[in-house]
Amino acid sequence: MDNKSSKKEKAKEKAMDTQAAEELNEITVEKEVQLDGEEQVEPQGETEETAQPEGETALANKLNEMNDKYLRLSAEYDNYRRRTLKEKMELTKTAGESILLALLPVIDDFDRALTHLDEAKDMDGLKEGIKLIYTKFNDFLGQQGMKEIEAKDKDFNTDLHEAVTKIPAPKEEMKGKVIDCIEKGYTLHDKVVRFSKVVVGE
Repeated sequence: MDNKSSKKEKAKEKAMDTQAAEELNEITVEKEVQLDGEEQVEPQGETEETAQPEGETALANKLNEMNDKYLRLSAEYDNYRRRTLKEKMELTKTAGESILLALLPVIDDFDRALTHLDEAKDMDGLKEGIKLIYTKFNDFLGQQGMKEIEAKDKDFNTDLHEAVTKIPAPKEEMKGKVIDCIEKGYTLHDKVVRFSKVVVGE
């Protein structure tokens, strides 16, 4: 009786073990299927993320186009800058040409006066000729926009005059005024290009 009951119990335990193993195998298979499904879904998501949308492609093309335009514009500006710099240098070299050409007739008059200086017997005529040349030269300066600054007997003005020295004023009303002008000053188009060097009364 004991042997039969023990055999039955062993057979029963074996059947239970077999059933448990089958259930465990089914659970494992289900998990593997689920894992396989997740692996298949993940790569699809990565592919969608890495794929470049059409909007980004259009922006990239626009960026390339703008960059190309910028490079062309930069090159054109560089060429323009070099050209204008060259023109400015050439203009600087020849800027005084017209002034010097207009000054040549005055030089010619001086040459003629010097030629006849030793032979001249009429001193009054010589003086008159030199005065005419001086007047002609002053007229030339006026045409160029240069004017003499009036100084003598004028109130001392630091914007126009440069005081070389001060002396006692000969009269009370001459205090603070220009007694004498040592070197004339000039303005060019109302801009002082040389101050008058003067003696001021105090």
